[in-house]
Amino acid sequence: MSLTHDLILVNAEDVQIGTSNKADAHYNGTLHRAFSILIFDTKGRMLLQRRAQHKYHSPGLWTNACCSHPAPGEDTESAAHRRLWEELRFDCPLTFQYHFTYRALLDNGLIEHELDHVYTGVYEGPISPNPDEVDSYAYIEVAQLAQYIKAYPDCYTVWFKLIFERYLQYPHL
Repeated sequence: MSLTHDLILVNAEDVQIGTSNKADAHYNGTLHRAFSILIFDTKGRMLLQRRAQHKYHSPGLWTNACCSHPAPGEDTESAAHRRLWEELRFDCPLTFQYHFTYRALLDNGLIEHELDHVYTGVYEGPISPNPDEVDSYAYIEVAQLAQYIKAYPDCYTVWFKLIFERYLQYPHL
């Protein structure tokens, strides 16, 4: 997805109020709609991906299985399925869990201000990551991941740390 791709601008109630080019939204810190997907295997391990080194922000950091933005006119869940396929080359049933808003300063002078829809799914099967998006991936035990995030917080994306913190509070998600 290029930096010229349009994003859906929203208000605090997740009502669309316009669109913006992706670069402008991230340089200006404009609130926009996004989604994040947590994938687990049947043993309860969480799938993480390491973002490609050439990504325009947060390159090389570990994060949840997939995250992105729906395009204008695209349903958020449909966009989640589309991006799961584009990034990891698989799809599976997804369940919406909750949404939250966050604002964070990123590298390269960017501001991430998202109303993020969080989905979960279970998948065990072949994974063929798109090298334009993903450097590597791993399933990891949740308790071990909590230790890693505590010891090495700078190795994880800001949004994933927020999502994971909530997951630890509500592991039934």
